[in-house]
Amino acid sequence: MNNDPMDNNFFEETIASNVKHPMAYRFRGYLPVVVDVETGGFNAATDALLEIAATTISMDNSGLLYPEHSYFYRVEPFEGANIEASSLEFTGIKLNHPLRMAVKEDFALAEIFKGVRKSLKTNDCKRAILVGHNSSFDLGFLNAAIARTDAKRNPFHPFSSFDTATLAGLAYGQTVLAKACEVAGIDFDQKEAHSARYDTEKTAELFCNIVNLWKEIGGWQNY
Repeated sequence: MNNDPMDNNFFEETIASNVKHPMAYRFRGYLPVVVDVETGGFNAATDALLEIAATTISMDNSGLLYPEHSYFYRVEPFEGANIEASSLEFTGIKLNHPLRMAVKEDFALAEIFKGVRKSLKTNDCKRAILVGHNSSFDLGFLNAAIARTDAKRNPFHPFSSFDTATLAGLAYGQTVLAKACEVAGIDFDQKEAHSARYDTEKTAELFCNIVNLWKEIGGWQNY
């Protein structure tokens, strides 16, 4: 096999020889995982994590990204957590709803991490990198929950992330998720917005669209 990634046949040879999944070459061995959180406020240190969702990203045989698998959990507020009434009004979360079926933070993180580690193995990647719409917010709450629960085997890079608000501003001239999706031709239902599951899946579509668009117009081809 020709190991030169600049060679035009590199992508096809990689698949044929089954040496590594092509995703392993796209982001220096990092696996994009889209994360969205719904919270009780803006302060990751003091405010409750109420919902968390994650969508892993993979690559097909033509080198295009697609959302792979989604995980979603409603989360019990940690002891002593601050929850702003305005945040609940904004998200529409009803903490005492009988069908909310929330789980503890440590359980939600463990299950998401398990799924992400499985995807890392499948895609031959060494570590996950968080993708988020205004990603510093989501990464801040994720890291705070990890510290609070002393979560083990965290697959995510602790400070690096991909921000789809920035990428959408570059690609489509829009930084609001709903507006960026509209320009990108992605259906977006405002009634479903501000659910971690819905926003994560739409952000995953947006991220894939932008990366695939870059490839289609002649950008990154060396994989």
